[in-house]
Amino acid sequence: MAGTRAAIRYAKAVLSLASDNKQAAAVQADMAHIGQAIANNASLEAVLKSPVVKLSEKEAVLKAVFPSMCTESKSLFNILVTNNRVDILSQVASQYGILYDLANNKENAFVTTAIPMTSELEAKVMAKLKTLTIKEVTLSNSVDENILGGFILRVGDQQYDASVSNQLNTLKRKFTIN
Repeated sequence: MAGTRAAIRYAKAVLSLASDNKQAAAVQADMAHIGQAIANNASLEAVLKSPVVKLSEKEAVLKAVFPSMCTESKSLFNILVTNNRVDILSQVASQYGILYDLANNKENAFVTTAIPMTSELEAKVMAKLKTLTIKEVTLSNSVDENILGGFILRVGDQQYDASVSNQLNTLKRKFTIN
């Protein structure tokens, strides 16, 4: 993905500035808001990425859409406009979130279940999470009926598949090999 390295550099710079000013959490909230707004609004993304739209107009759109951002976030807007890199704003916001979580010993975990999670299943998932990571974990849940039962847990680059469909596929492979 073009611009990812640049997005990481901008995100690191903003995190450093925000940390120095003790505003890292506020900037994290801003970046989450920016990322959501761009992801949910195709026309906003199109304006920011369009080579036809003038930089001054892009800056005006950012100021109008995000009027109550903290100083560090507004500084990011200014530097991206100055360097003609407004098109990577959503990537910078995403990378900032990743770097912020890393710096604060936090991690996101994603669990997929066949039915909405019960408190009993959530306890099992949290127990498994404690064996996979020592970081503070935020758990997100999605429902996929195709896994039939159990759960699939993703933490960072690790995946733990305790789904019924995986167990059935494993049995199928064993029977077809012999």
